[in-house]
Amino acid sequence: MLSKAQNKHIRSLSLQKFRNEHHQFLVEGDKIVREWLTSNANINFIIGLEDWMLENESFINLHSNAQRIIVNEAELKSISSLQTPNRVLAVVRMSDECIELPLDEWTIVLEHLQDPGNMGTIIRIADWFGIGHIVCSKNCVDVYNPKVIQAAMGSHLRMQFHFADLQDFLPKIKIPILAATLNGNDMNQLPPFEKAMLMIGNESKGLSEQLIQLATHQVTIARKGSAESLNAAVATGILCAHFIR
Repeated sequence: MLSKAQNKHIRSLSLQKFRNEHHQFLVEGDKIVREWLTSNANINFIIGLEDWMLENESFINLHSNAQRIIVNEAELKSISSLQTPNRVLAVVRMSDECIELPLDEWTIVLEHLQDPGNMGTIIRIADWFGIGHIVCSKNCVDVYNPKVIQAAMGSHLRMQFHFADLQDFLPKIKIPILAATLNGNDMNQLPPFEKAMLMIGNESKGLSEQLIQLATHQVTIARKGSAESLNAAVATGILCAHFIR
């Protein structure tokens, strides 16, 4: 049974302030939680309906230090960040490992990305194309936001996240820096890149002029129709598919 203190603590993790304070975040849903259980992640709590806990006992046993709590549907709904809770929720501890910023490999660089769905989808896209690092400006949406976790579908497990002052970080880069803009060079006219930094900007404003000036190439996806712009995650996927071989 879930205590009042545990209920309050888990609900607090829906807010970035408390995720940062406790170094924990929420993972919800049958498929995603199972993927985290098969990893070496530091899982603090596994909270689920009794039938789910019984069905997945072999996965749960991989994390002997995790506290297991069986709840009913009403209790699960009270702590879930989802409109429709999905049988199980896990509380995972953020890694304390300090990873150096990448300087010479394919990396996605995000400036002021605000939509959790876009962030999660870009994390999933990066994972699909074998990109292991994402660098975020400090005003990006939290990568551990529950909606980001949902959209990424487990790809957090294979991603290293970095948070930096991009105007300080980018001048150190010696490989090509590609800025996704509306008025750049058609991606089809650019040479292939063995490795590069791919910069994606804010959903409504795009990349700031200061960052564009630090790019070695401005890249545009040629438009055939009349749409004003592309969704940030869609543009990321198209550019990755084109450039990464």
